[in-house]
Formats: sequence, structure tokens, C-alpha cells
Amino acid sequence: MVGDIKSRAHNKAFAKLTMLNFEINDLRADVIAKNTQGITLDELIMIFEGAKLEHEVWNYIMELIEKNNKYEK
Repeated sequence: MVGDIKSRAHNKAFAKLTMLNFEINDLRADVIAKNTQGITLDELIMIFEGAKLEHEVWNYIMELIEKNNKYEK
């Protein structure tokens, strides 16, 4: 049961990081192309920066999960 929860947590964090990578790449391309789609460029940049920060947070969570799993083996 505990191993299953840890495995699910790892998978969920990995999936979130993967999706954030896609989002960041799309946002980066939109910023470069100035493709704002109805918002200002400043707002788009804020969204882009927020996605990068969110990626850092999830990367930290993933590191904690991996360290925890490493110490328990």
C-alpha cells in the first residue's frame, strides 16, 4: 500500500513536470512571436514566468520523493 502511494506520487509529479515542459515551451514560443491572443505581452510574460516557477516547485517535489524513496531502500 505505502509503496503504491509512493509510486503514484512519483508518477503524478513526473506527469505534471512533463505537462509543464510542454506549457513552458508553448508559452516561450508565444512570447517570442508576440502571439498574445487577447492579452497584453506583459500578461503573457507573467504567465510564462509563473509556469517556470511552477516547474521549479514540482521539480523540488520530485526531488523530495526520489530522495525519500532512495533512503527507504
